[in-house]
Amino acid sequence: MWPNQTLKQSSIQPPLLSPPSQVQCTAIKPCLKVSRRNLAICTNSSLLLLLGSQMLLEPLQHSRARAEEDVPQNAEQIGPEEEGSDSKKPVDVCGDQTVTQRAFLDVSIDGVPVGRIVIGLYGDKVPFGAARLSDLISGAAGISYRRKEFVKITPNYVQHGGVRSYGVDAELAREAGRNLAADRLMGEWEKQYENCPGTKNVAQSIGIVVRDPSKPPPKLKLVARKGKLEVDQEEVGKDPNGTEFVISLKDSPELDSSTLVVGKVLEGSEVVEKIGQVKTVQENTSSPYFRVAKLIGDKRAVVAERGFNRPYSKVLITNCGLIKD
Repeated sequence: MWPNQTLKQSSIQPPLLSPPSQVQCTAIKPCLKVSRRNLAICTNSSLLLLLGSQMLLEPLQHSRARAEEDVPQNAEQIGPEEEGSDSKKPVDVCGDQTVTQRAFLDVSIDGVPVGRIVIGLYGDKVPFGAARLSDLISGAAGISYRRKEFVKITPNYVQHGGVRSYGVDAELAREAGRNLAADRLMGEWEKQYENCPGTKNVAQSIGIVVRDPSKPPPKLKLVARKGKLEVDQEEVGKDPNGTEFVISLKDSPELDSSTLVVGKVLEGSEVVEKIGQVKTVQENTSSPYFRVAKLIGDKRAVVAERGFNRPYSKVLITNCGLIKD
């Protein structure tokens, strides 16, 4: 018995197990598929976070570098004499303006002369704006304000219609070699608007309208360029041609966002007051019918809005020119 039993026990073999490498491979394969997807998602999100952090850190680093550059090395050693030097003082663009050129405007209301307005131009502070108004008053631009009307009268200011940028006026300006574009005027207006605090269009000041205050802001739209989508601005309407001017009866801060101040009234303020007393078309922007019509884009509302504050009487510049000192 003992030998047989030993034989049986020796014949018994333990069950064969598959190699551990095969088990691990079969168990890891489905896990690898899932982990690759998760890994891709995690990688993309981490890249986005990394890019976002870089975008946030870059302006901070630039601003810190600029701040370090702006701080002078001898800041602690600056004495009272150096602080009071003229080179450290900012340029004053809104203080006392020096009149470099004088001009006159003779005005009539319904054919009846009401007097003369004498204005002074700031040729040193706003050279392009002063030159534009001077050329249109003297006729050097090929056209002038002579026989042109005031088109808008409000309690705060009166506005002249200027000359047209098309038709006969434009042809005469081209023949004289003058451009009625307002690009350079916009540059001067931006400097004045940014550097001059407070109200620019004070009482008795004269300015050129370089922007339309009632013009809506540009609309943002997506434009495909070279296979990429870019954000662009769509302009609605057209800006003035830089020939319309306003004379302020009172301080008019509402004009600061559209008007470049180029001079002031020296004589004839009573004539400006007479123009301001002319009866005009009543403004009716508070009417619900007008609001609805403008909201839906009805052209009749646009035409009606142009007629608001328009004088019933004909207010003309009968004669104009420069005064030689």
